[in-house]
Amino acid sequence: MTSRLLMPHRRAERVDRTARADVRPVGTQDVRGSTRATAILDWADPRVTALVERVRTAPVERVRGEASAAETLRVAHGIIARDIRPVYSVEDRRRVSRTLRLGRGSCSQRMAVLEAVARAVGVPTRVRGLLVDGVFWYPRFPRLKPLVPEQVLLAWPEFRLEEAWVPVGELFGRADGGGRFTNRGGETLFDAVARTTVDWGGAASCGAPGAACDLSAQVLVDLGHFDSRDELFARHGQTLCFTARTLGEPVLGRWSAGL
Repeated sequence: MTSRLLMPHRRAERVDRTARADVRPVGTQDVRGSTRATAILDWADPRVTALVERVRTAPVERVRGEASAAETLRVAHGIIARDIRPVYSVEDRRRVSRTLRLGRGSCSQRMAVLEAVARAVGVPTRVRGLLVDGVFWYPRFPRLKPLVPEQVLLAWPEFRLEEAWVPVGELFGRADGGGRFTNRGGETLFDAVARTTVDWGGAASCGAPGAACDLSAQVLVDLGHFDSRDELFARHGQTLCFTARTLGEPVLGRWSAGL
């Protein structure tokens, strides 16, 4: 049993509305993404620029002396995975610079760090907004199921690489050879994309419907694409209401994922 008690009021209303109607995602034609800094993706902050410098100078495979944009992002992902401890923070609008200062962050916050690095090196980013079934998170909170929100708002980043938009779940190009992401144990979504494709859109990148990397059945509503996660959260709010975030962050923001 999931809960509506901790959800923003307008999100709870959307649960009722989407139960009665087939909600179509917003079109993506005019969503071009951007490289500009935002309130969340504050890549001009010294902490972020220091991370970018580490990424730029890391040993990678280079062509004509330069690393590809995709390889640069894969290197950045590895550094973020090692340096930022995964926790269950519920503040999706936290600035990237603060996440770096704390040295810990949720999946959403760690994804934001990767987006900030991408923008800083000139790679446009955008996000796809997904309302994911709260049941998907049951394995992580087996004793707290009644408190799991009925819908979890997920900002899924995409990167403009070689004239095409590449979702973060396909950044490493692993398909489902590494085994599907089960949302159990210590591995988070952010970490999982380094070993297996994570596809929310119907297995287009998985090879066949129902493939191990296809998580589209967990998506309740596809909200479409947004130029930034700032825009997504401004329009649709965060997963938890203000009161729940205020009370839960001191505990969840330090609770290591998977433990």
